[in-house]
Amino acid sequence: MTRRIVVALTGASGSIYGVRLLEELKKTDDVETHVIVSKAAYLNLSTELEMSRDGIKSLADVVYSDKDIGASIASGSFKTAVMIIAPCSMRTLAAVATGLAGSLITRVADVALKERRRLLLLTREAPLNLVHLRNMTTVTEMGGIIFPPVPAFYLGLDSLESMIDQTVARVLELVGVASPLLKRWDGLKSAATETHRRR
Repeated sequence: MTRRIVVALTGASGSIYGVRLLEELKKTDDVETHVIVSKAAYLNLSTELEMSRDGIKSLADVVYSDKDIGASIASGSFKTAVMIIAPCSMRTLAAVATGLAGSLITRVADVALKERRRLLLLTREAPLNLVHLRNMTTVTEMGGIIFPPVPAFYLGLDSLESMIDQTVARVLELVGVASPLLKRWDGLKSAATETHRRR
């Protein structure tokens, strides 16, 4: 049975997370991706990755404008399994936390919450102010998952790419998609042995 997964990219820095998620989901036979890209996200894709609109379209089954509030996925009757906002700006977080569904991204997030579907937000900001923290608490209380893309230094990953892939693999596992990218913690003895080998 095909699972519909919504991936939304907002104007926060870190568009690589959304792109890598889509690249991995494209390899999964039973997943249909519905992608929403905001205007600011397109700017970041161009600036950070030199990626065009066509580049994103090539990774998705369906692509929507964030302004397309009348799209099919704006309705709870459109069955989706999960929504991932990667990266998630503080503006988008605030809109989700307060129910301001004025764009397609925030409307679909609102639908995910009201229909009790899984919603993950890869929030990108530092340092955090009190409003950011309260909004994260509110979304968590509503059933959403706040997933800041924090590097897993304890695994001894040796490149930025491997750190990004580990985060992507953790997100995929949370939504029920197995990923060969995932490295699991085997304990301190294994970590010490691996570190010694590299030296």
